[in-house]
Amino acid sequence: MATATTQKTNWLVDMLTSSLGRKLIMALTGLFLILFLVVHLLGNLQLLKDDNGVSFNRYADFMGHNPLIQTISIGNFFFIALHIVTSIILTLRNRAARPVQYAYVNMGKSSSWASRNMMLLGTIILIFLVVHLQAFWAKSKFGGLSETTLDGKSVHNLYEATQIAFSELWIVILYVVSMVGLAFHLVHGFKSAFQTLGLNHKKYNALIHHVGVAFAVFVPAAYACIPVLMHTKQESLSLVALGSCLVVAGIVSAIVKPREERKMSEGGAG
Repeated sequence: MATATTQKTNWLVDMLTSSLGRKLIMALTGLFLILFLVVHLLGNLQLLKDDNGVSFNRYADFMGHNPLIQTISIGNFFFIALHIVTSIILTLRNRAARPVQYAYVNMGKSSSWASRNMMLLGTIILIFLVVHLQAFWAKSKFGGLSETTLDGKSVHNLYEATQIAFSELWIVILYVVSMVGLAFHLVHGFKSAFQTLGLNHKKYNALIHHVGVAFAVFVPAAYACIPVLMHTKQESLSLVALGSCLVVAGIVSAIVKPREERKMSEGGAG
């Protein structure tokens, strides 16, 4: 009995530590983080409400004290760490497995820019995460936030902390650059996740591709718009900033979409 259990355990360990198993981990954790991006964005959009931060502080207080949300938050940190560690292992093993000269000459012909630079894009996102967590999450957990009264009780004024952070131009620029990096990261990651899970068929490849590109462009663009709009307080400048965000989103889409579609077309022709 013990031997059978050990064999099953060894099989699971062998599978999860294999190249295929690690790609599966990347796909599942990536899709979870994509879902998190959507939920987190819906909450962050409360920052743009003209109510002096009441809606956002109510949202932040709920997220910070709900036991279920806090449990999911712990899982989210775990999945982020697992995603990062697994990606590093896969990248190092892939580089060690292929001849450098061959890879240098041929990788541009067989892969997109985003897929070749996932580690660079991931590093940009990691730097952003460190700054983001230090500016908001760490202060909410370990002190450093002022208090405000909401619904008759004292709560952390995370809205004020966000205003202060986004008054710094370098932070706004870091957020925008990071969201561009996230966009390119998602362009490759979204499609790859579904392919790893076996959803790779000509009937729905195009749909997955278009949904992935749309998600990769407009979700990061929405995230980038928040600090830009909060930094430019005047209404006229805010409209210009919003327009600029949408223009950037359109440019990224125009760059990414033809390249990805050309790659799909070439793959189909081959």
